[in-house]
Amino acid sequence: MFSYLRRGPGFYRRVGGLAVPIILQNLITSTLAMADTFMVGMLGEVPMAAVTLANIPLFVMQLFFFGVQSGSAVLISQYWGRQDRQSINRVVGVALWAVNLVSITFALVLLLIPVPFLSLFGNQREVILLAADYGRIIGLSYVLNGVTLVYVAAWRSMERPGIGMYILAASMGTNTFLNWVLIFGKLGAPALGVTGAAIATLIARVVEIVIVVVHARRSRVFRLDLGLLMRPGLRTVKQFIRYGSPVVCNETMWGLGTAIFPTIMGHMAGSTEILAAYTIAGNVEKLCMVVAFGISGTASIIIGREIGAGRSDTVYQVGLALNTLAAAGGTILGAGLLAFTHLSAPAWFFPLFHLSPAACSAATIMMTVQACIMPMRDFNNCNIVGVLRGGGDVKVATMIDLCPLWLCAIPLAALAGLVLQLNILWVYLAMSTEQLVKCIAGVVRLRTGKWIHDLTRPQTIE
Repeated sequence: MFSYLRRGPGFYRRVGGLAVPIILQNLITSTLAMADTFMVGMLGEVPMAAVTLANIPLFVMQLFFFGVQSGSAVLISQYWGRQDRQSINRVVGVALWAVNLVSITFALVLLLIPVPFLSLFGNQREVILLAADYGRIIGLSYVLNGVTLVYVAAWRSMERPGIGMYILAASMGTNTFLNWVLIFGKLGAPALGVTGAAIATLIARVVEIVIVVVHARRSRVFRLDLGLLMRPGLRTVKQFIRYGSPVVCNETMWGLGTAIFPTIMGHMAGSTEILAAYTIAGNVEKLCMVVAFGISGTASIIIGREIGAGRSDTVYQVGLALNTLAAAGGTILGAGLLAFTHLSAPAWFFPLFHLSPAACSAATIMMTVQACIMPMRDFNNCNIVGVLRGGGDVKVATMIDLCPLWLCAIPLAALAGLVLQLNILWVYLAMSTEQLVKCIAGVVRLRTGKWIHDLTRPQTIE
């Protein structure tokens, strides 16, 4: 039944070599993000809710960045299979233009009209004003972060994921240290609270860019061509629009849809406690998802390279094996999260964030639901982001990812939270229906084998 898991001695060694740096990168990011949340949480529930509110539109931008990363990775991994470095430079150039246009726009909005803009996502004046102070600065950091993420994604697609781990480890380490200094006024610095957290993040993004520039100048494996980056050419733009824009649309629309959930919570009774709990639960979920992100990133790279090198006959079995690994990892982590939520979190974890009893109860509910659906969520992440996209099936993958969110989860969550005014358990369960529908649709598409496409053939990009 599971004969497809017998891939030969070199396969899993290669998977581990690619997945482990990606997992460590995400683990470092998620762990230090949790530390940041802890430090902001020590200021109280209002500052934590303010940071959560400000991060709603920024989360959408992050998802746009991830979409550009994923869209470029679909092409770069296949070009890497062909060893076409010139085309890789052109794809990176298109990706940089895309992220810069969006990040600069967001930064200007948050800098010039933060209060009216953030009022769209919440209704508590105290929280909105504090979120505006944070958003004015944090928006600028994303202009730099977009460039870093495109660079990291390109190297990851060329089977060099380690650079991303080192860059983000240095950045997040700097961010965490400066948070401690600037939030609480250590080492003679003023205690700036939430504003200090934003300044720390901006400085960390500067560190990222410095490392990127130094690495790009010294690398001998792959040289960036400034001329191709600035003028990637109409042919590459059309190619990216055709095969990358569905992925960008996917992640952006998924981000917008996901941002609606905390917006719904922000208009529920007890929204401050619920948003604080959502921040804690969200960070825990990200920590648990690192294995799935590592396997899905690896799946995209391996499948793209196999197709680009002309070995499409092995791709289906590879996809099955990697999806199974993701589901198995999700099962183990889900069981661990369930035990942690009910045995350890109430005693020592929640008290670290000074949560009220109502916020603790909400966080327990959210984390319990997360644990129960984690095997299915991890499978969906690998299947959609790694296997189907890596195989070039970007349009169908987009439909599978977005339709359950917008047609099922969002309407049900809005009905439960805003119309029927049910408690957070029913709202969170409504949000989770997305995963079940995705799983069914994803399995059906996977079994057809029609998701395998070579996007680098000349006739497909004219």
